[in-house]
Amino acid sequence: MDLKLKQEHQDFRMEVREFLRDNLPEDIRDTARRMFHIDPEPMRRWQRILYDKGWAAPGWPVEYGGTGWSAIQRFIFDEEYCALDGPLPLMMGHGVQIIGPVLYTYGTEAQKAQYLPRILKGEDFWAQGFSEPGAGSDLASLRTRAVRDGDDYVIDGHKIWTSMAHHSNMLFLLARTDPEVKPQKGISFFVFPTDTPGVTVRPIISIDRGHSLNESFYDNVRIPADSLIGEEGQGWTYAKFLLGHERFNIAEIARSKQRIRRLWQIARAMPAGEGTLADDAGFRSRMTALEIDMATLEQLGLRVAWEMDSGVQNMQSASILKLRGSRLIQAVTELSVEAMGYAGLAYHPQQDGSQISPPAPEVAQGKMEEMLFLRAATIYGGSSETQLNILANLIYAEV
Repeated sequence: MDLKLKQEHQDFRMEVREFLRDNLPEDIRDTARRMFHIDPEPMRRWQRILYDKGWAAPGWPVEYGGTGWSAIQRFIFDEEYCALDGPLPLMMGHGVQIIGPVLYTYGTEAQKAQYLPRILKGEDFWAQGFSEPGAGSDLASLRTRAVRDGDDYVIDGHKIWTSMAHHSNMLFLLARTDPEVKPQKGISFFVFPTDTPGVTVRPIISIDRGHSLNESFYDNVRIPADSLIGEEGQGWTYAKFLLGHERFNIAEIARSKQRIRRLWQIARAMPAGEGTLADDAGFRSRMTALEIDMATLEQLGLRVAWEMDSGVQNMQSASILKLRGSRLIQAVTELSVEAMGYAGLAYHPQQDGSQISPPAPEVAQGKMEEMLFLRAATIYGGSSETQLNILANLIYAEV
């Protein structure tokens, strides 16, 4: 397999770089550099810019408003976007990257017409109702119920880690519709507005003092039957499809490359001995180890992109990328805070929602916040232990 980029890919890179340089607003880039938790307003503004360009959904087929880009092109776009400090897609909710592909793959024509254009334009923010207090990595054990009642379903239950629900007007949710069958067979997939009577959202303030997480409660929530996506009892299949997309995306290959570049900038700004931390042999050794891991992950991501464009279905890829990517995220963010030394200890919330460390150099602002929140990187989207189990089962099945 030849993993070298062709001239057409290099030309595409330059097109992307020029567009982002001229159109990604500096105030949004600055906010993304300083803050992990971003208000929806700048994200809606950026999504509209992408929509006007025709780049609102890089991974979607053209017939649904996507770019029709290859996996390699999406890989390149991510690299250029993160290199300019584009904000995390999570802060736009789960519309484009996660629920969108489920809707255009399994939704009815009416559902596609209703939801997809609003996702593309940034008019809807979506939250994900999957995890529960007793059903996180073991999602098949969820207890939230959906009971058919005439032309409606009635939902009762409790979800946790409902990311961005306080900013979202739409929700996609897994609920048990048949408690008598095998757990994976009795789950269905629903979409409905977050302001439906009976829905309550309560904040979860994470260890970094930020608010992106929530728990949500469903008390006799009545939704129309056409809120069901696909077939009743097939929610587990749709969830696996969705999680495959999520795990590929949250490996954050391009963003980790930018974090490493930023870490070098921090090191060059921090005094150490007669020079800076960047001159220290011990620190450089640790950076070399990170860069080797980064190069390995990048090549794996590039290989997966080539396989996708060649029609190769590699079931292990998403789990490997999530496993290795989340570990690298934590290693880089931890060393970033360590590199700040005592300057990283001061940590004060500001009126705009940012968290600053006043003694630290400007390039280090927001790094403590990022590191603390991303302690969860090896849990969300399927824990590392879950990924190891998936890989072990796949390997065992091939033996």
